[in-house]
Amino acid sequence: MRILAIGAHPDDIELGCGATLLRARRAGASVTLLVLTDGRLGPGDAELRAHEQRQAADFLGAELVGGGFRDGELDHRPALVNRIEEVLDAVRPDLVFTHAPADSHQDHRAAATATVAAARTLATVLHYETPSTLDFQPVVFGDITGLVPEKLRLLRHHLSQVIGGRRIDLAALSAQARFRGFQGRVTEAEGFTATRALLGLAAPASPGGPADRPVTVPTHRPAPDESAGVGGIGGIGGIGAEV
Repeated sequence: MRILAIGAHPDDIELGCGATLLRARRAGASVTLLVLTDGRLGPGDAELRAHEQRQAADFLGAELVGGGFRDGELDHRPALVNRIEEVLDAVRPDLVFTHAPADSHQDHRAAATATVAAARTLATVLHYETPSTLDFQPVVFGDITGLVPEKLRLLRHHLSQVIGGRRIDLAALSAQARFRGFQGRVTEAEGFTATRALLGLAAPASPGGPADRPVTVPTHRPAPDESAGVGGIGGIGGIGAEV
């Protein structure tokens, strides 16, 4: 499986879907990170942010690609859509992660809108949340049970953001994982909304496997004293079926 994760700034991807990507890598998926801007408007300069992002990508085992745009200047225009399309053509992903469209940061909104446009022919496009996301109601959940400590280690590579600002609160992220896990009926999870999500159902491993076996519903046969049912209605014979 090939995954492309798109973020407006260094650390966005790790915040939104870092643990899901860690799990995917351990399952053998290839992961590419497209970071669209240099992040120079946050704590730390552009050079430091780039160094931290490279460290995080190495920890994740992912390929890192830059967008070439300046922080704070993303806009849904042809140049942004074209750059995302270039990376999509090179990676040919089965799954794309990007920002949620409803967000208080203009770069995040632009990244989400441009990704939806660029990935218009792809089957599965999911949107992650960050601290600036608004009114997020996930419908897809990535089970990250046991991986939260690894996600926090991943985020610590963005040290300038952990100690230089209030955007990354590691304790809050741990609590968020538990809450999303509660919503997704697992212990810990990351939540996503979807522009599209293709449901893949695996074929049976071999003929005669569980999917090929008939399901037998046991037949109920009334005992001699069951000649009358509730309310005096005559006894009903059992129903047996094979599906």
